[in-house]
Amino acid sequence: MVHGILVVDKPPGMTSHDVVARVRQRLGTRKVGHAGTLDPDATGVLVLCVGDATRLLEYVSAADKAYEGEVVFGRATDTDDASGLVVASASARQLRVEAVEAAARRFVGGYDQRVPAYSAVHIDGQRAYERARRGEALQLPLRRVQISKLEVVSFTPGDEARAWFRVVCSTGTYVRSLCRDWGQALGLPAHMGSLRRTRSGRFDLTQAVRLSEWENAADPARALRPMEEAVAALPRLCLEGGQGQRLVHGQAVPLPPDVDLGTAETAGDVAVMASDGSLLAVGRVHREAGRGWVRPRKVFWKKGVPCK
Repeated sequence: MVHGILVVDKPPGMTSHDVVARVRQRLGTRKVGHAGTLDPDATGVLVLCVGDATRLLEYVSAADKAYEGEVVFGRATDTDDASGLVVASASARQLRVEAVEAAARRFVGGYDQRVPAYSAVHIDGQRAYERARRGEALQLPLRRVQISKLEVVSFTPGDEARAWFRVVCSTGTYVRSLCRDWGQALGLPAHMGSLRRTRSGRFDLTQAVRLSEWENAADPARALRPMEEAVAALPRLCLEGGQGQRLVHGQAVPLPPDVDLGTAETAGDVAVMASDGSLLAVGRVHREAGRGWVRPRKVFWKKGVPCK
């Protein structure tokens, strides 16, 4: 079985699960998962974990994400994007770029975002989009999201005014909901016209492969990146041979004396590496009797030996 990370430039017209299914078929393995859904019409960076790397999805998924997109002011849809049915319209002819930029600044930081009706969020045991398609009235939940950056790149006035933007946001943010809320802040119906993810955590478009080209490659496994990149943001820890062996066999081991307990404890999880640079385990740091310990959370047994 192959193990690693595949960064795909997702084409339009496919769900994230469609991409997963095609990668499973091409690599001949069921162990494939994606780190952050992209809507069918959206394109760009979709990070997939393959084999043992699927156990590290939580670290890839938790990272922030960057997008480029277009917001359309003057028309709202039931899906909050261009694929939906129009539910409200109003002329945006009086809208100016200064107002659009001022409204954008109001979203930078944290804000409570209502998830879209056509989403995979569970409401009373059912997907929201299933109930929305039946015409049911939904009590959609609010989620606290973080917007690190929201920048207007260009603006085109008109009855349907359009703004091209860049946004950096926390995982779980619905950019189409942001576009809807951006319009509401200006007193106008609005929807997301297009969206392209340019970065997911440390992975960006420069590292992505086009799905069709990858599927036609003679050796598609060569495009997989090392699974160690999934935990690149974690502090790295090298244990002496005996301690490393005990950790991968499920035992808690003391932190080396040269490791700062306060820093390690704040980090929580650490990547425990072998001398050849491969990942032995992900451990959780805790304090007991004034001493720091590492307890294994995820063990990856490899032929590589612990650090000596």
